Amino acid sequence: MAGYYTLSATAVAIGDWPAQTVRKLPRYPLIPATLLGRLAVDRRYRGQGYGRYLLADALSRCVRSEIASFAVLVDAKDEDAQGFYQRESFLPFPDQPMKLFRPMTDIAELFK
Repeated sequence: MAGYYTLSATAVAIGDWPAQTVRKLPRYPLIPATLLGRLAVDRRYRGQGYGRYLLADALSRCVRSEIASFAVLVDAKDEDAQGFYQRESFLPFPDQPMKLFRPMTDIAELFK
């Protein structure tokens, strides 16, 4: 196995999102999202693009899901992971730079 990831349903309090994002959201106390957890590539396969492939597969599954979700969230385990997600257009939460998100509308554009 070269790598793996997990997807799970979660929610984020409306006040935790960046101000420019909140303007686009309904006024619910919690906003549904999908948590991309545990994305990992076996050491033997690192640096060969498997991380991007796994991320693309995960995002594709999220877009096809029938479960309501505003964004895909990730919790970067270190600065390298944070940089990886930022290069893939994930945005940091204001008070938690290691927690990042990418809106589902943005992700849907990738798969048109």
